[in-house]
Amino acid sequence: MFLCAHEIGAHYTYAMVPYDEALRSLTGQSLDALLGFRRNHYDRLVHFLFGLLLLPLAVELFEAKAPPRGAWRWLMPVLFIEALSAVFELIEWLAASLFGGELGQAYLGTQGDVWDAQRDMALALLGAAVAQVALMFCRRRRLSDASRGRIRPGHGRTLHACEGESGEGSGSTRPYPLREPGDQGDQSGHAGKVDAHR
Repeated sequence: MFLCAHEIGAHYTYAMVPYDEALRSLTGQSLDALLGFRRNHYDRLVHFLFGLLLLPLAVELFEAKAPPRGAWRWLMPVLFIEALSAVFELIEWLAASLFGGELGQAYLGTQGDVWDAQRDMALALLGAAVAQVALMFCRRRRLSDASRGRIRPGHGRTLHACEGESGEGSGSTRPYPLREPGDQGDQSGHAGKVDAHR
């Protein structure tokens, strides 16, 4: 979805994406007039989507390559997305400096906003924060279901809790055993099954 939005912006250039004209042709209403926009805000939408949609990928990357602990589990992916956003703004500034003139201004797409880079990074940060909060609630709900035995069979044998959920203080993690229905956790049933097959 993010790449599709990015492709649209690259096709029209971000400052010229005709989202308002498309909406008027479909509904007869102007989004810019309704919200009081005085500039094309498509670039702001894409920066927000950058944080919102790429944050889950950053979470998976950290979990696979450099798993953080404690509060850093939630902060590092968000800060990583914000750092990428800042790097992109620096690339924009460098390209505009090299191209110069109208071409450089068209590439930047600031539309006269001297705080364009800062607002773009703020929206990327907001999108990443929204996605991280959503993932946090989903994780806590899954852990709650697991602890109550409502996890479906075949979805893994252990699940690690978030900080503070295990009752052992902040920063601690505790594996939750996910048992199959009818599994009492003792060895007697297992031993009986083994004897039955002999």
